[in-house]
Amino acid sequence: MISLRKFIFHHNNNSLIEKEDAYSFFTIIESVTKIIRNHISGGYTSSIFQKKDTQNIHGENQIELDIIANNSFKDMLKTHKNIAGIASEEEKKIIIFKEKEKYGKYILFIDPVDGSLNANVNIPIGTIFSIYSRITPIGTAINEQDFLQSGNQQIIAGYILYGAATILVFTMRFGVNIFTYHPSHEIFMLSRKNVKFPNSDNIYSINEGNYHFFSKNIKKYIRYCKNPNNAKIPISSRYVGSLVADFHRNLLQGGIYLYPNTKSHIYGKLRLMYECNPIAFIAEEASGRAINGNTRILDIVPKFIHQCSPFFSGTTSMVEILKKFISTNTNN
Repeated sequence: MISLRKFIFHHNNNSLIEKEDAYSFFTIIESVTKIIRNHISGGYTSSIFQKKDTQNIHGENQIELDIIANNSFKDMLKTHKNIAGIASEEEKKIIIFKEKEKYGKYILFIDPVDGSLNANVNIPIGTIFSIYSRITPIGTAINEQDFLQSGNQQIIAGYILYGAATILVFTMRFGVNIFTYHPSHEIFMLSRKNVKFPNSDNIYSINEGNYHFFSKNIKKYIRYCKNPNNAKIPISSRYVGSLVADFHRNLLQGGIYLYPNTKSHIYGKLRLMYECNPIAFIAEEASGRAINGNTRILDIVPKFIHQCSPFFSGTTSMVEILKKFISTNTNN
């Protein structure tokens, strides 16, 4: 068995980040994962899942776990010698680490607890992260432009899934690897290497409770999935309501995740920078695809940090079929 730290030290083929920086970053990820995992495990005996009176920038109610996880990541990432600043779903503005803003090489996006409102009913939740190289010259202060990069500039992207087991999935531009947390050793161990979407289109994942608010094209695609005559094998509907959980299942079993825009969220609801981009990066490294409708997610140039986007990601074949439905003019 190969530990996470050993893997990073001996298998980092990414020339965009130094081996020591990657090692230090994943050491931080491993440490904060332990904190979050322990809080989740004891959640029902504490107030960790209780809603607070506060909301994040998107107007969503926070639970105590959101705040603890966000603060833990901030405190730990600040210790990395080359991370100049971060952007978090739980923070209105970017966080600049003053002592490193001129000489830190990287900036980071984090969704500390994805699907946190599901935690109270013991549904799997996650953490999503990605790293970019700064674009302002070393020796100058970083600014918002360092964070407004398209997703194809990511150098590391990953997520942690807190479920029956705690799983770390990430890519460093040379394939997707999965690590499983071993409580007895308190470390992540490699469990799957160079993961690819299977050559099967088994699942579609969408909140069909919003069906009447979807566009006609999305409705037609859902009907297509439901029609047994349109597929070699039946396509099942599976939807958890946690992006990380739904995507992870489809990554291993074959499927597509859909979060279209609606009349109430015309620009979509998922966050481009710290949800869509990292997941899209992983999807493509696993031979899948991710689009916002007609455009590749990783090619979108963001206009602001908390920008939202429609999001569709899964096997290449399922995304291609969906794209045909979206691009078709229909009056039915």
